[in-house]
Amino acid sequence: MKDLKKSMTMKDVAHLAGVGLGTVSRVVNGYNVKESTLKKVQDAIEELNYQPDEYARGLKTNRSNTIAIILPTIWHPFFSEFAYHVEKNLSKKNYKLFICNVESDASTEIEYIEMLKNNKVDGIIGITYSDIDNYISSNLPFVSIDRHFSEKVPYVTSDNFAGGQLAAQELIKRGCKNLAYIGGENIYRNETDFRKDGFFQVAEERGCSLSKLILPEPIDDLEVKIKNFLIENPSIDGIFAVNDFMALRIMKIMGELSKVAPKDYQIIGFDGLKTAVDQDYLLSSIKQPTDLLAKEAVKSLLDLINGLEPKSRQVLPVEFVEGGTTR
Repeated sequence: MKDLKKSMTMKDVAHLAGVGLGTVSRVVNGYNVKESTLKKVQDAIEELNYQPDEYARGLKTNRSNTIAIILPTIWHPFFSEFAYHVEKNLSKKNYKLFICNVESDASTEIEYIEMLKNNKVDGIIGITYSDIDNYISSNLPFVSIDRHFSEKVPYVTSDNFAGGQLAAQELIKRGCKNLAYIGGENIYRNETDFRKDGFFQVAEERGCSLSKLILPEPIDDLEVKIKNFLIENPSIDGIFAVNDFMALRIMKIMGELSKVAPKDYQIIGFDGLKTAVDQDYLLSSIKQPTDLLAKEAVKSLLDLINGLEPKSRQVLPVEFVEGGTTR
């Protein structure tokens, strides 16, 4: 029975799904079809255990059916979770995923872009804060997360400005009057910069005391700088950190100063990180819609690959989640 299933053809899939051979071919090669039709074909492929000939298909289409994702690091849970959802969405379209873990090495990113130019991968989804602007062009299938490039490269992002506003509103609603923002700042401006802009706007409109610690990246002696800032501003009772990892560092330093959240101060991060799907949030945070970011990034990239024109900028909603560091 196992050998028989392996011998199944595209015609068998078409017959079982009740669609034309051309429709099955479009699904197998990653082209867009109606959602109902896609499900019929995918169900038939699964039932018959149909295995497309990847090598022959690649020769015919001049495609590798492989996508690369550029990540700053796989150690950050947000980037890992994002890659997970990207892989799941690509799998539905019969694409494989290469993970490029750059660790601040722009040359590695450039190598992957060259792979794209040489047809070794069909497209790239990039979360990058490196100087690669000159290597990205609008005629390459490249979708960016959070960062706008000089050419017309589509990008997908969370609503960072609204997230900063929401953080300020939640801290003020919970009685905080002396607010602070702590975060790094990359030399290449990107959408994450809007987090502080939204936070500052609401804090200033509400007449709150506002302290700021904005650190140019890469940051040396991070914990020393945060500790000095907190010692110099002892009245701070509400903190918004640029991301959850930064917030956790702040909480560690506050502990060294004998202050515990949410009793002595309140703190909100950004990302909405968990240690596992079924676990609580690590701290109160502005949660990014990681699954939706991945879904829209994949859709935009496949549109580019198939000669369609995706939206140049997509902004997705965020929400506040309670993680025990606010009252």
